[in-house]
Amino acid sequence: MNTNSPPPGADLPEHPDFLWRNPEPKKSYDVVIIGGGGHGLATAHYLAKNHGITNVAVLEKGWLAGGNMARNTTLIRSNYLWDESAAIYEHALKLWEGLEDELGYPILFSQRGVLNLAHTEQDIRDSVRRVEANKLNGIDAEWLSPEEVEQVCPIVNVSDDIRYPVLGATYQPRAGIAKHDYVAWGFARSADEAGIDLIQDCEVTGFTVDGERVTGVRTSRGDIACGTVALCSSGHTSVLLDELGVRAPLQSHPLQALVSELLEPVHPTIVMSNAVHVYVSQAHKGELVMGAGVDSYNGYGQRGAFHIIERQMAAAVELFPVFARAHLLRSWAGIVDVTPDASPIVGRTPFENVYVNSGWGTGGFKVTPGLGWCYAHTIAHGEPHPHVAPFSLDRFTTGALVDEHGAAAVAH
Repeated sequence: MNTNSPPPGADLPEHPDFLWRNPEPKKSYDVVIIGGGGHGLATAHYLAKNHGITNVAVLEKGWLAGGNMARNTTLIRSNYLWDESAAIYEHALKLWEGLEDELGYPILFSQRGVLNLAHTEQDIRDSVRRVEANKLNGIDAEWLSPEEVEQVCPIVNVSDDIRYPVLGATYQPRAGIAKHDYVAWGFARSADEAGIDLIQDCEVTGFTVDGERVTGVRTSRGDIACGTVALCSSGHTSVLLDELGVRAPLQSHPLQALVSELLEPVHPTIVMSNAVHVYVSQAHKGELVMGAGVDSYNGYGQRGAFHIIERQMAAAVELFPVFARAHLLRSWAGIVDVTPDASPIVGRTPFENVYVNSGWGTGGFKVTPGLGWCYAHTIAHGEPHPHVAPFSLDRFTTGALVDEHGAAAVAH
C-alpha cells in the first residue's frame, strides 16, 4: 500500500514525487525507533531538529502511520487533572498550535473547543475540580451551565426529559482536531529530509543482547546493529518487552470508532460524555466522527464487538436527536495500551540503552508532538525530560502513581 503521496489539493512547496524515500536498511544506526506511527515519526523529527541526531532508522512492520495513527478520532486537548499530565499535554497543545508552520505541511488543525458533559452531581463536583486545577496550571478551562452549553453547541439535547440530563460541562476553547494522516506525512517528510531512514515492511522479531545492553534488533529484513533502541509500538509494546524479558503493567484492548456519511456543517465543537459514553466531532469533509469506550477484553485485533457500536449509537442519538437519521459509513478499531493508573510509561528500562514509550491509552494522538519532543530529549541526553519524568516504569514499585482515570484511559 502506497501512502507516501500528498493530500489531494494540498498547497505544498515543490517536492519530489514521493514525500520520503523507501531505503534499504543499513547495517547499523545510532538510534533505532521501533514503530512508524505518530510517536515514532515525531521522535525522529525532533531528534534531528532539536539534537542534530540523524543516523536514525524508524522501523515499521506495515506502512508508516498505518496503525493507531490511522485509527483514532483525532481529538486534541490538554485539560487533564493532575499537574504531571497537564504539563505534557499542554506542552503538546502549544506545539500543535505552531506545527503546520514548523513542518511546512498542512495538518488541518482546527481549534473548535471541547465540551465534557456532566450528568450527575458527582460529575459536577469532579468537573469543577478539574476546571480549577486546569486554571492553576495556566490551561484555558471554563465551567458552563446547561444554557451556556447550548450556546456553544446548539444541537446538544439539554432538556430535562432524557435519561441523563445535561447539568453543565467543562469547556476548553483551545482544544480541537487535526487530520491524522497529514500529521504523519508532515513528520515523515521532515525526518526523511534530515536523512533519517524510514523503513516500512520491517517487523522486529527479536533482539541481540550483551549483558545490560541491546546491541541490535532482529527484523524481517535482516539484523540491524544499534546504539540505542526506542520503543514506540503502542499496543504491541508489551510483546516487544516480553522479548527482552521486561515486565510492564500494560493491557491492550481494542478501541472502536466510526464515521457517518458526509453531512453539511452542523456540529461546531467536540462533545464528550462519560456517562452515556460517546464523543462526537465533525471532520473537515463533513462526516461525524464518533467513539466510545474500549472493549473490555484484551486483544491485538483491529476490530471490536458490535454491542459497543450499538451502545454508542444509542448515546449519540440521545444527546443529538438531529443525528437520528444519519447513516453509518464505516467503523474500525485501534489497539490501545492501558496501565493501572491510566497514565503512560515513558523513559528508561532495565537495559541501559533501551527506552520505552507506551501506555497512552486513548491519549496517544493528542500528545504526538509533545511526546516526540520529550522522548527525543530523553534519548539524546540519556535522562528523562522533566515533562515525562513522572511517568517512569519504576513508579509501579515506588507507588508514585498518576491516576488519570477521570480524564484519560477510556475517557479520551
